[in-house]
Amino acid sequence: MSSGSGSLSRYILVRILLIIPMLWVVLTMVFFMLRVAPGDPVSAAFGGRLSEEALNVRREALGLDRPLIVQYLEYLGQVARGNFGTTVSDNRQVIDVIRDQGGATLTLTVGAFLFALAVGLPLGRLAGRYRDTSADAGIRIFGVVTYAAPIFWVGIMLVLLVVELFPGWPTSGIATPITIFTIQPQTHILLVDSILAGDSTATTDVLKHHVLPCFTLGLLLCGVIIRLVRVNVIQAMKGDYVEAARARGISERNVVRRHAFRNALVPVITVIGLLVALTLGGAVLTERTFNWPGIGNELIQYLNARDYIAVQGLVTFFAVVVVLCSLAVDIINALIDPRVRY
Repeated sequence: MSSGSGSLSRYILVRILLIIPMLWVVLTMVFFMLRVAPGDPVSAAFGGRLSEEALNVRREALGLDRPLIVQYLEYLGQVARGNFGTTVSDNRQVIDVIRDQGGATLTLTVGAFLFALAVGLPLGRLAGRYRDTSADAGIRIFGVVTYAAPIFWVGIMLVLLVVELFPGWPTSGIATPITIFTIQPQTHILLVDSILAGDSTATTDVLKHHVLPCFTLGLLLCGVIIRLVRVNVIQAMKGDYVEAARARGISERNVVRRHAFRNALVPVITVIGLLVALTLGGAVLTERTFNWPGIGNELIQYLNARDYIAVQGLVTFFAVVVVLCSLAVDIINALIDPRVRY
């Protein structure tokens, strides 16, 4: 085995091993922080409707009467087996909630990412190429505003704007009720199911409902991508290889596109794992704003019900997704840039 492949294997092995303490810290924080809150999920869900004896029976069935350390160890064991627990308020397996509502969150986040990349990459490159010009200033202001503006406020403003300019355009939900009831769930991803069913009308309906939520969440990511690409393009433009390309008579446009921009993408790929966490956090508010039937909307409902077993299961799932995405990004980055391995 060559030294290059050996270093890559060691790097991947180390990154995989680092997942264990990272997940342990996150799971521990989620478990204990939720139990700091006053009350318990059984009282919140059934208080006033059941007697104290009945409430105690439910607490015992859920293991909430056991010592905290015992509950903690059982929680770690459940997560290790892929069991995220059972909700108190509606007696559902958390994994079923993830399966049923995860498709909506997936299409929302993927659509937002595609929009953010389609807008953020060219704008960031343009701002980096024309540094300290009016175009650069305008793009930077756009990036700051889109990142700093509260996502729920942006969503509400867009809804009001669309209602005024495009009456009849869908501003809530993932599809019309007739589409939801007509399409048979095969993958639990409504867009994919409508395509598999060969129903172009349903597919168009689903896509139209995706526009506003994906645009709203994509604006949040767009601001981050613009700033990252701009800074890295400016740094890349100072490189010796850029000067060498100019000396060979290559046009400035091709210098930026083929040399500076391509090398500026490597640091951007590194932070995509962090953008996944930002996207999931933004998806919670976006889903609530647009009544989107995803995991984020369910999470807020369980928070309102003080069902911390459901909350800890969903937050744990989010944490696992973020960690695994970070691992995948690190591996891709190591394949692209050999310097990362050492």
